[in-house]
Amino acid sequence: MKILVIEDEHKVATFIKSGLEEHHYEVDLAYDGWMGKRLALGNSYGVILMDVIIPGINGIELCKSIKEVRPNLPILMLTALGTTSDKVVGFDAGADDYLVKPFEFEELLARIRALTKRLNFVVEQSEFLKVADLTLNLSTKKALRGEKEIALTAKEFDLLEYFMRNARRVISKAELSEKVWGISFDTGTNVVEVYINILRKKIDKDFPVKLLHTRIGLGYFINDAP
Repeated sequence: MKILVIEDEHKVATFIKSGLEEHHYEVDLAYDGWMGKRLALGNSYGVILMDVIIPGINGIELCKSIKEVRPNLPILMLTALGTTSDKVVGFDAGADDYLVKPFEFEELLARIRALTKRLNFVVEQSEFLKVADLTLNLSTKKALRGEKEIALTAKEFDLLEYFMRNARRVISKAELSEKVWGISFDTGTNVVEVYINILRKKIDKDFPVKLLHTRIGLGYFINDAP
């Protein structure tokens, strides 16, 4: 599999490239956002690894640009910016995963494997998921609550899809971290809770019947009854 690494620190980029090549990945390097965008849109890659703070086009804007053209191309952010708000901004830009520097190389490899597994999961183009009056179109990536369209970011869509595929089952924070964000997602942050709150406001706030529920101490579930 071919991987694009967009990283302006040459020593870091070379280290990642060498490590990935030892594991039989083919790697291209870009040292700024403009070069990264040209390579990302002009070649075929299985995964893109990018820093957030890079010259030319910053990683957040670059991620948005790539996802507009290639929405199914997995992007893993590699950055020293590790606060919850930093991660939310990255995920809202379309990033599929977020790994904070410094990291163990084995964890990077595991994240890459998790992303490529998700990429290989193909759904039928006509597939819909439905719970009560909430409908998720997996082809168009649109959500409807009754007749109202619900605007979702890519990560919010992934989270809602996982809930709807597991309707009525209580799902722990750890499971959501693993299945929606990749592997053992940084449990020291409250990113999962942040996204749950955002999703709850979007799909439940303006509707009398609430669908997204909390089971205290156990997790969350989606159903038309608590």
